[in-house]
Amino acid sequence: MPATPTKQLVADLGLERHPEGGYFKQTDCQEETVPTPFADGDQRPLSTSIFYLLSHDNPAGVIHMNKSVTYHILHQGRAEYTLITPGSPPKIERHVMGSNAAAGEKMQLIVGTGIWKMSQLLAEDINAAESENDKELVNCLITEVVVPGFQWMDHKFLTRDGLDELFKDVDKEERAKAVSQYSRYLKQ
Repeated sequence: MPATPTKQLVADLGLERHPEGGYFKQTDCQEETVPTPFADGDQRPLSTSIFYLLSHDNPAGVIHMNKSVTYHILHQGRAEYTLITPGSPPKIERHVMGSNAAAGEKMQLIVGTGIWKMSQLLAEDINAAESENDKELVNCLITEVVVPGFQWMDHKFLTRDGLDELFKDVDKEERAKAVSQYSRYLKQ
């Protein structure tokens, strides 16, 4: 099945700009609530879900963390997810969401609690798009399901101070490399 152009996805799905980068639309918020272990037992929807789209004109999200578990399910395209698990040193993983399982791409990605994450289109896909029509087809559409359901109070963006703290226990050269690599993905 050929990829759906970005403008058509935005229009057909009613997507809006997302504060994390890309586009989104909430598609479900369960009415049933459960106590969340992340906010002293406050009630949250059992789950929430959104469409999330990265595009040639909006190719990356910022580094953020949800307290809840997030399930990512691919619809089309490819994107690289960088996951940073705090620790000494932090554990960094990269996963490509895409449909080529033989190449190690994943059609589903589960991100646990307390893990920093960011997503971006692959540079090779962006660079291969020469015409405006090609650029319209470079995108990645996923569904994100958050359990317990998403609330902004259970979410945070990585700051520059937070980035420094995250890599404080690595040697000076590695810390400088991490700060250089990830600073452009901080919320401005």
